[in-house]
Order: sequence, then C-alpha cells, then structure tokens
Amino acid sequence: MKKLLWLDDFRNPADYVVGDYDISWVKDYEEFCNFINKNGLPDIICFDHDLGEEKSGYDCAKFVVKYCQEHNLDIPAFDIQSSNNVGKDNIRSLMNNWHRVFKETN
Repeated sequence: MKKLLWLDDFRNPADYVVGDYDISWVKDYEEFCNFINKNGLPDIICFDHDLGEEKSGYDCAKFVVKYCQEHNLDIPAFDIQSSNNVGKDNIRSLMNNWHRVFKETN
C-alpha cells in the first residue's frame, strides 16, 4: 500500500483521496517536518498552501527539497489541493525544479 502524506489544515483527505492508500494527515509545518524526519519520505505528498499560520505549504515544499538534497533523493510524487493558485504554482515550480536538477546530476 502506498503511503500518502496529506498536508491540509482544513480539508479531510477522506473527502478527496480515491484509492487504497495509507494516509497520514498533518495540518501544519511542524507536524509535516516531524513526520518526514521520523518516517522518511512518503510515496505521495498532497500539499495545501495556506495553513492558517506563518509557515505555508511552500515552506513544507522547501523542507522536502532540502531533505532530498541532504539524502540525495528525488522528490516523491505530489499533488496540490490548494485553492491558492499562486501558492500552487510556487510549490509546483520548486518541486519540479529539484526533480530536474536531481535527474541531471544522477
């Protein structure tokens, strides 16, 4: 079963995720980072951008990229369920840029 990390302070993954996944739901930056530090990268990450706090989904994406750089890993599969289009684009660009760099250097 694939592991899916759902980052969202409001949306319940049960209302959005279709398929058979082992879902872990985190609602803020600290929970997100703690999960990855404890469990490693999941197979899939679903990002929200606006988390109702200082840190956003973009900060979480930056954490993923840094984690991948430090462990020489490619990014996991990801999706973005945020309604913030600018935030979505920023997360997507950051993640895709690391994927491109990783593929060029490995």
